[in-house]
Amino acid sequence: MSAYGHGRHEHGQNFLTDHKIINSIIDLVKQTSGPIIEIGPGSGALTHPMAHLGRAITAVEVDAKLAAKITQETSSAAVEVVHDDFLNFRLPATPCVIVGSIPFHLTTAILRKLLHAPAWTDAVLLMQWEVARRRAGVGASTMMTAQWSPWFTFHLGSRVPRTAFRPQPNVDGGILVIRRVGDPKIPIEQRKAFQAMVHTVFTARGRGIGEILRRAGLFSSRSETQSWLRSRGIDPATLPPRLCTSDWIDLFQVTGSSSPHHRPISPSGSSQRPPQRKNRSRRR
Repeated sequence: MSAYGHGRHEHGQNFLTDHKIINSIIDLVKQTSGPIIEIGPGSGALTHPMAHLGRAITAVEVDAKLAAKITQETSSAAVEVVHDDFLNFRLPATPCVIVGSIPFHLTTAILRKLLHAPAWTDAVLLMQWEVARRRAGVGASTMMTAQWSPWFTFHLGSRVPRTAFRPQPNVDGGILVIRRVGDPKIPIEQRKAFQAMVHTVFTARGRGIGEILRRAGLFSSRSETQSWLRSRGIDPATLPPRLCTSDWIDLFQVTGSSSPHHRPISPSGSSQRPPQRKNRSRRR
């Protein structure tokens, strides 16, 4: 983990030491292109091998001693070490790749910062395993993942055992790869409206998506709600976390915005999907 994690000193460091995991992260970084912004380089476990990729690297480290140490140890002119809190660091307005070990207690704050930033193309992040699984939508999607799914894809990488760190944290880590969608089906200008709609559906009361949509008022009648569910092959008992990205996009396009537009749907307006998707779990 970076200098923000749980461990020794005032910031608490859990350093990644497993060379197999380090190499797997570097392999993922090699699949991207462009300059790299590294979050919390810590002891430089990722910084040093990335310096051999022939790409510009900006390593943002909150710990002054570690920042100075990495600067002294790195001979590559392509590596710039910045002593700063990543949450305060201004990301470039040009395409770049985000790489780093995310502090467990700051994961949500850092992800929100990244998702609101306009320019980066790919992110290879090491974080708490269960958080990585939830963000990747394994089992069921979170509201945050659903709200950003038209513009980003979230892929779960390998599990990283806690023994891969020194000092050893209390939980395992996991790799999450986020990629920006090149040609999103919903313009970014409609992001707030889309996210408001997702929030409405996730937080509305009901025993299944059919009842939830009716209570949320996204359709003007029960028949319109049922028609949309049939067109998507969704069981009315399905809960919001089980909807996939294409479901959310279609729901937004059919209803027009987060505010109910009560627009009837065409029977042929949506692609068919295998029916009877059921799951009672619900996450936010």
